[in-house]
Amino acid sequence: MVARLVIAAPASGSGKTTVATGLMAAFTRSGLAVSPHKVGPDYIDPGYHSLATGRPGRNLDAYMCGPELMAPLFAHGARGCDLAVIEGVMGLYDGASGLGELASTAQVSKLLRAPVVLVVDASSQSRSVAALVHGFASWDPEVRIGGVILNKVGSDRHEALLREAMEDVGVPVLGALRRAPQVDTPSRHLGLVPVAERRADAVDAVAAMGEQVRAGCDLDALIALARSAPPLGTQAWEPGFASPHPAPSLRPPAAGTASGRWARGSAPDPAPQTPEGLDSAAGAAIHGRQNQGRRPLVAVAGGPAFTFSYAEHTELLAAAGADVVTFDPLRDEQLPLGTSGLVIGGGFPEMYAAELSANEPLRKAVAELARSGAPVAAECAGLLYLARSLDGQPMCGVLDADARMSGRLTLGYREAVAVRDNSLAVAGTRLRGHEFHRTVIEPGAGADPAWGIVHPERRVEGFVRQGVHASYLHTHWAARPEVARRFAEGCAR
Repeated sequence: MVARLVIAAPASGSGKTTVATGLMAAFTRSGLAVSPHKVGPDYIDPGYHSLATGRPGRNLDAYMCGPELMAPLFAHGARGCDLAVIEGVMGLYDGASGLGELASTAQVSKLLRAPVVLVVDASSQSRSVAALVHGFASWDPEVRIGGVILNKVGSDRHEALLREAMEDVGVPVLGALRRAPQVDTPSRHLGLVPVAERRADAVDAVAAMGEQVRAGCDLDALIALARSAPPLGTQAWEPGFASPHPAPSLRPPAAGTASGRWARGSAPDPAPQTPEGLDSAAGAAIHGRQNQGRRPLVAVAGGPAFTFSYAEHTELLAAAGADVVTFDPLRDEQLPLGTSGLVIGGGFPEMYAAELSANEPLRKAVAELARSGAPVAAECAGLLYLARSLDGQPMCGVLDADARMSGRLTLGYREAVAVRDNSLAVAGTRLRGHEFHRTVIEPGAGADPAWGIVHPERRVEGFVRQGVHASYLHTHWAARPEVARRFAEGCAR
């Protein structure tokens, strides 16, 4: 089994991404094949991981996919590698709200039987770092904290004080990193700016992270710690073999709720890697759905405006019999030749609204494909692109809705049920997903909603119209492989 390390921290903002990406880059440069992983649903950090390793960044989300899939998904992504580096999410013990350790870095570390390296922001402390590390190391005896990397160290004297304090804790210091502006990555309203939007600068930043980690960390001790992880004893997940498992309910339905009835503001009782990694394709679109005897072609939106995708989605579509090709809505004026289905994932269309609107030929091609009844799956950014307008700029006009930026962050896990049969799921299918946006769309749901949200609140959301399924909800199809199969089969008709 591949050697592995989990890079965690006491809290967000401690430097996990810098350290994890730097380790990936440093070990890759040393000649190791490094498999990059990220705990949780985040799409942006895996882009930097991919840049550091040359491999798709992969997510490990125990809420969306279930704890039982963490080890198989990890083994699938890490197959053939020498080392896996897994970046945590938030603080080590932070998980899905109100659900204990579920989806926390601590839980994933235990499921993977992986040692944890704790990254501590030491910028405003000295001896107190020992108490902090001791608390984290003793909180859960099943979590093995095998070392600490001290980040944002101010001086040699400061480092000496920190190391002296750590001597009695029993957790070795495996690195000390100074403040380094050259490794900083710009942020905006939803976190770091994605790699696809700043490719040259991102390459330089990742190289600087790797050099900083190489100079400040004991790489020999870190790889020895990674190799101390015991055998995992799990079968790797396979996109062509995955069998669906019903997602368990997080809580019982509210008493007195009518079953089978849907209305705005209510929901029913629950019923029993990356686009830019593919070649962009242009060319005249021929939507005709005559695919008899041929694999259907699924076009996936990519480029700077649509950077959010889980690597397993394209793998599942390919295993279900589809050919997958990407296109860039900022650049390509037509859909790929022979497109019979369309996937438009998340991203930042709000940053490119004028450019997306200016590409009128593609907007018309997307609308024509949707009107033909072809399957179209749109999540978050894709939902906005299919709307009538975004911040006053004309979009594809597939949906009778208008979107705009908002000052309010919508963030969190959701449990949802399909309201009616659609291109992704049959009515009653339960899925877990997450929302992450600072936009609103009005109305928030169509006459035929995409989902009934049953946790944490009860409401309907999104749009189903002919073959179109559009929603704010991000989902991970590895949890429900039949979603990809159903979509691909619809494209083949």
